[in-house]
Amino acid sequence: MEDKVKELLKGTLDELEMVVDSVYLEKENNNLFLRICLDSDNTLDLDSIVKATKIIDPIIDKADLIEEQYVLEVYGKSKEEDKNEKERKS
Repeated sequence: MEDKVKELLKGTLDELEMVVDSVYLEKENNNLFLRICLDSDNTLDLDSIVKATKIIDPIIDKADLIEEQYVLEVYGKSKEEDKNEKERKS
């Protein structure tokens, strides 16, 4: 799923200077979540995440990758995630 979503969104967030860092499809309490983590050299504030979500949502909907009903959750990569990723690579 991650590769498909990254390919679909490739280049679409360039104007916002963001990239898709990771994608997770997870089930929690009978709800399915498509979680898309964004990364940027700039600060990812709430306004920029909302702008990105408005770009991402129709693309994901049109691609119809997930047959079940799901919740799209778009968020920015945190410093803690960055730290954990660096530790895993060490």
